Amino acid sequence: MTSMQRVNRSRFGLFLGIVGLFCILATGFCVPGFAQQDTTPKYRGRKYKAPPETSKIEVTVLKGFNKKPIDGAHVIFHLDTDGKDEGYMELKTNQDGKTSIDVIPIGSKVRIQVLADGFATYAEDYAIAQPERAITIEMQRPRAQISTYVDNSDKAAERKPGIQEPIRPKKGSTESANTKNSTQNP
Repeated sequence: MTSMQRVNRSRFGLFLGIVGLFCILATGFCVPGFAQQDTTPKYRGRKYKAPPETSKIEVTVLKGFNKKPIDGAHVIFHLDTDGKDEGYMELKTNQDGKTSIDVIPIGSKVRIQVLADGFATYAEDYAIAQPERAITIEMQRPRAQISTYVDNSDKAAERKPGIQEPIRPKKGSTESANTKNSTQNP
């Protein structure tokens, strides 16, 4: 073994000694750090908040005069939670006049609005307190408009239900009225 090899070996041994001493000191300083980490919470992300319990609402839409189901009626659910408007969802009824929704939170208030051809618009507020609810809505024929001057509350509408032709003046009556006016004013 040469003198150069002995010097390299002793330097290597010194290097290993320094590294070993550093590791011992480093672990000694890190031990108190681990004890402090045990007192901190393990999860630092967002807190998980479970979604609210929901209610299943089944709406049946019937004709008021014969109690038959209305197919294709628009049922609109306006959700109101704690006085805050949460938007709306629109569904259509099936051939049995039924539609259902199961995303309305329990404890909220919902306005159900129903639109159907040939029937007056229906709207009512409901408080949702139970996990299941069945609502039956009987649609009525349109009534005459309510006026502050005339009481029309129980009068039927002036227009008949269904498709109607627009009211147009007759051609003969307007031409004869124009000719009479022209002959009287020379």
